[in-house]
Amino acid sequence: MIETLATAEAVDVAPGVRITGAMGEGYDTVLSADALAFVALLERRFGADRQRLIAARAERQDQLDRGELPIFPPETDQVRRGNWQVEPAPADLRDRRVEITGPVERKMIINALNSGANVFMADFEDSLAPSWRNVVEGQINLRDAVDGTIAYADPGSGKDYRLGERPATLVVRPRGWHLEEAHVLVDGAPVSAALFDFGLYLFHNQQALRARGSAPYYYLPKLEGYREARLWADVLAAAEEHLGIPRGTVRVTVLIETILAAFEMEEILYELRDNVTGLNCGRWDYIFSFIKKFRNRPDFVLPDRNAVTMTVPFLRAYSLHLIRTCHKRGAHAMGGMAAFIPIKGDAGANDAAMAKVHADKEREAGDGHDGTWVAHPGLVALAKEIFDARMPGPNQLDRLREDVRVTPRDLLAVPEGAVTEEGLRNNIRVAIQYIEAWLGGNGCVPLYNLMEDAATAEICRSQVWQWLRHKAVLDDGRTVDEKLVRDLIDAEMTALRKALGAARFKEGHFEGAVELFIEVATAPTFADFLTEPAYRRLCAAEG
Repeated sequence: MIETLATAEAVDVAPGVRITGAMGEGYDTVLSADALAFVALLERRFGADRQRLIAARAERQDQLDRGELPIFPPETDQVRRGNWQVEPAPADLRDRRVEITGPVERKMIINALNSGANVFMADFEDSLAPSWRNVVEGQINLRDAVDGTIAYADPGSGKDYRLGERPATLVVRPRGWHLEEAHVLVDGAPVSAALFDFGLYLFHNQQALRARGSAPYYYLPKLEGYREARLWADVLAAAEEHLGIPRGTVRVTVLIETILAAFEMEEILYELRDNVTGLNCGRWDYIFSFIKKFRNRPDFVLPDRNAVTMTVPFLRAYSLHLIRTCHKRGAHAMGGMAAFIPIKGDAGANDAAMAKVHADKEREAGDGHDGTWVAHPGLVALAKEIFDARMPGPNQLDRLREDVRVTPRDLLAVPEGAVTEEGLRNNIRVAIQYIEAWLGGNGCVPLYNLMEDAATAEICRSQVWQWLRHKAVLDDGRTVDEKLVRDLIDAEMTALRKALGAARFKEGHFEGAVELFIEVATAPTFADFLTEPAYRRLCAAEG
């Protein structure tokens, strides 16, 4: 493990490629000239297309703000009617009944790969605060995991961690199309974070993975439609060609975690049909996207976050539609994240939390999902037991769910429920504590017996913005206004300072977290992603 960083000094490592981040011990092994030249090749070829697609997102938002609602695209009707299938999954991705996720931190990688889950999704995205150190050391950690040499000695406990004999299949999630890596410049501009994460992992590990009968596998986040999937398909084809590996070697699963992507599931599969293995219900980002895309419409105000469960109609429709779409095309339909974590020291609370996880996984397995996500190793056995009972084969691709008929109205049905002071308080305290941890370099945070990541923090801050924007009325009759929000922020921070102790509170990043929360929750203009202004602060703190 790298313990120190050198002073940041710009380094030219390949023609037109400059590193502005500090170089720690071993960084040059993944930030090699050949690897960064490969990343630069992808950036030069596809960077302008990425920028056009990001601009198109803003244009689409303008249309939604003018009152348009999503529909299944008329121009792709022939794709939906066509008789086509995606390529079959490779052997080590045919049974993915339980997947565990977490950041690309060294100890986490070892524990997750040894957890008994079928798949570990190593995350550069929502569960990682993308400091330069976290990102580069994440690539080092993954390289060591692939070659089997990864180990970790815990300085606190003295315990040694090493890979077991049967580790989970490794899948990597790069950052989304909207983000940039500020510490690497290609021709003077920051490189796409997605291409940086994707390219480094592929360049360094494809040979070793293929030698043992596997391949580079990815989860693709935050896509808003089939055109963005088409860009990924072009990237995959170009990368495979450049590296001289057979077409379709790299395999991807797409997270359907935006409301617009839900209307283009078949088209997304079609664009990626040579490389795709499935779609995933990214439920937390999906809820965030629902709020974000319809933020200016008073008829789309959601109730308390805790009331928006997977059993409400619009989320139920989304889940069933994903299963039907995937199985129709021979792709895996992956279920969503169980955010609950085991609760120590309170058997009653733990039993109640595990009962909710059990019901959630029973629903997914019974509906026809081919697997599910958990955030904690302690939930792997529970989820696996449910899917083992419901799914004796490796998957449920034969369950076509032709009985499911989902309409645009179903996908846009706003759930009923109250907006409460406790819901508002919970959004405030969870978002601020998460941002505080993120600014300190930790993007995966257990809070109030739930594992919170950027997606859940996005729900919290966007709900507060939405409630302020539309003057939501609490169940006690009060209107949500900025004074109420600021008063509750003060109250929650006072309680938190007392609970944590004044010293811990002062040493942390709470002042910056409160500033950032107020910025994204009360500004007149909605910030598309909390992580963008947060990343600027993270980079400033790194110098």
